[in-house]
Amino acid sequence: MNKNRNNRITISRSFLRWLLLIVIVAFLASMAFTWIHQTNMSRNSAEILLATNTSDVRQDVIDASDENLLELCRKIAKKIDEGAPTDSEGLHALMNNYDVPEINIIDENGIIVSTTYPDFQDYDMRNGEQSAEFLCLLDGSASEYVQSYRPTSFEPSVLRKYAGVVLKDGGFVEVGYDGERFRRDIDKYVINAAKNRHVGQSGFVIISNEDWNIVSDLYGNEGLNLYTTGIWIDRESMPENEVFHTEVYGQPCSCMYIFSEGYYIVAVLPENEIIFERDASITTMGIVEIILFLVLFLMIFFLVRKLVVRNLAQVNHSLSKITDGNLDEVVDVRSNIEFSDLSDDINSTVSSLKQYITAAASRIDEELALARSIQKSALPSVFPPFPDRADFSIFAAMDTAKEVGGDFYDFYFPDEKRLAFLIADVSGKGIPAAMFMMTAKTVLRDYAERGDALPDIFINANNALCEGNDSEMFLTAWMGFLETDTGLVRFVNAGHNRPVLIRNRKAYFIEQKVNMVLAMLEGTPYFEQSVKLQPGDFLYLYTDGVTEASRADESRYGDDRLLAILSDDFGSGDEACRAICRTVRESIDVFAEGEPQFDDITQLCLYYNGDLKRESKPGRSGKLTVRAEEDSLYMVLEMIDKVLDDAGCSARAKKQIGMAVEEIFINIASYAYPDGDGEAEILINILDEPLLAEITISDAGDAYDPLAKPDPDLEMEVEERQAGGFGIYLVKEVMDEISYRREDGRNILTMRKCLNGPSGTD
Repeated sequence: MNKNRNNRITISRSFLRWLLLIVIVAFLASMAFTWIHQTNMSRNSAEILLATNTSDVRQDVIDASDENLLELCRKIAKKIDEGAPTDSEGLHALMNNYDVPEINIIDENGIIVSTTYPDFQDYDMRNGEQSAEFLCLLDGSASEYVQSYRPTSFEPSVLRKYAGVVLKDGGFVEVGYDGERFRRDIDKYVINAAKNRHVGQSGFVIISNEDWNIVSDLYGNEGLNLYTTGIWIDRESMPENEVFHTEVYGQPCSCMYIFSEGYYIVAVLPENEIIFERDASITTMGIVEIILFLVLFLMIFFLVRKLVVRNLAQVNHSLSKITDGNLDEVVDVRSNIEFSDLSDDINSTVSSLKQYITAAASRIDEELALARSIQKSALPSVFPPFPDRADFSIFAAMDTAKEVGGDFYDFYFPDEKRLAFLIADVSGKGIPAAMFMMTAKTVLRDYAERGDALPDIFINANNALCEGNDSEMFLTAWMGFLETDTGLVRFVNAGHNRPVLIRNRKAYFIEQKVNMVLAMLEGTPYFEQSVKLQPGDFLYLYTDGVTEASRADESRYGDDRLLAILSDDFGSGDEACRAICRTVRESIDVFAEGEPQFDDITQLCLYYNGDLKRESKPGRSGKLTVRAEEDSLYMVLEMIDKVLDDAGCSARAKKQIGMAVEEIFINIASYAYPDGDGEAEILINILDEPLLAEITISDAGDAYDPLAKPDPDLEMEVEERQAGGFGIYLVKEVMDEISYRREDGRNILTMRKCLNGPSGTD
């Protein structure tokens, strides 16, 4: 026995080791924190320094550019006010005299009445964002105005800088710089802009033109390409006013650029200057902390060993017996008042514990059973809940991991045409989670039934749940309002799992923006989103107990397995909703391989049963009316394929017809209804002698003749062709006949294709 005791580590030695480990870890953590903090401070200071210098240089260039152009515009305005001719010939004379590329006269109505650029004649300044800015000269709010160097409204490929000055007889004169004159006027300011400017102690500023040629550099490399300094800027991947790192003149540097007035302004700060203060601070802090931690280590160790460890060993000896089940053990350590009180408290606690254990065991079982009954009664449990409704079906189920849980679901009608339904998951489990669940469910329902908008329901509920939430519990929630007559579901997702849409035996997650969880932060905003259900669609909601179910090897059930299970034919209506939830639960049980359930599993399935307005004729014709949206395309092609198959159509002709129908239908879905709400009608007839298919596609959208657009020039290079028109061109090529007419407010496109001629055979 003595031999075994000698082999065990003493409390003193164990405490020494742990104290040493803690001191080392604390020292390393302190140094790591200091390093991160000082690095961030140095980087932030460097970023501010770079941004300040680029901004200052940019402002200097802009101020010089603005003043030059305004001065020219004032002189020209003065000439016009003094009676200089304002016809085209007179303006050209002024343009040549003052060496500017463009002069425009704008009347009191904002119309260009005279110009040196013929294409601008009679142009309404209100028609473009860039040109409309000058209308401030007509309402009296300004007498002069100058813009930055930018694309023009009339022709975005033309870059100009404009200034305007009010004329005494009304209207104003507008003078424009092109790139060449613009740079010629301000180059003298730009060249000296970086010469005497230092960024920090050793940093500097480089300025290049938009052709990447350096125009100002502390090291005198004007005329060379910016790349020779080591700086490479890709504007698509490198945003302005963001720090990037590269070697400049062979030295690692942090850089920042902005593009202004046709110039790239680059501020450069060497890395060694950025990290110098950080390294000095870390070195000083390291020496101080080593001394401090060493002194603390020695003091704590000797004090604890003397005052605590010895008595603690005696107390621990008695506690070991008690924890082993010997509740008759008495602790008797009386070296000081603290340990004397501790001994008395332990003995008193053990005595009381012996009395409570028996009573508590039976009481807990009764209370948990009651809590489970109360929680179950608070959730809808009668299915189908609305047996008189044929437009939708709904089913939900909750399986708790313990006697009670924190998940919940609910559904009800806040008004006659909307069904509210939700699912939520409270953090934690057991009685506290169940109590918080009851509160959250009541709060959400109260705000919904009083008629609040969906985002306001979540905002008000979040504020109410945050108030007095000392336990700091929170919940994720997904709540939707189904408009039963249209299938539109408006919803808010507060940190919950993505719902699954099941359409035509294919399941996929609904992509959405996720808001903050409820009861986390008071005053949080929540935003509404929507999804449109089609007749026959299922919307499946669940808590993370489904996808995070695990088995012995710690693998998770996962999203992919859930989508695979849901991509099946479950039928329709109430039984289909019930079958979906039952199938998922059975799949989880099989996957878990007997492992106990660690989290609540809650599911809610909604089936939407609206009308498709669908009609068809067997055999040699078919007709279909669908919503003009891309999701309806599969029904259109399905109907077309069936009629063509019944007519004995070849695979090649069917493929060509399908391509043509798809092109026309997608155009209607994308452009016919600007508000996104409309229908399309598709009619197919098989005609004899010769055997051909006639397809008519019509819509009540905006008038549009797809045949009016000229065919693309196939001899032209791809980069030079005008965008668009190629799809309609292919339709013309694969179909034998195609015609368009506008009749009774509808676009009607008719296509024909021979099914037994050369183009309709394999």
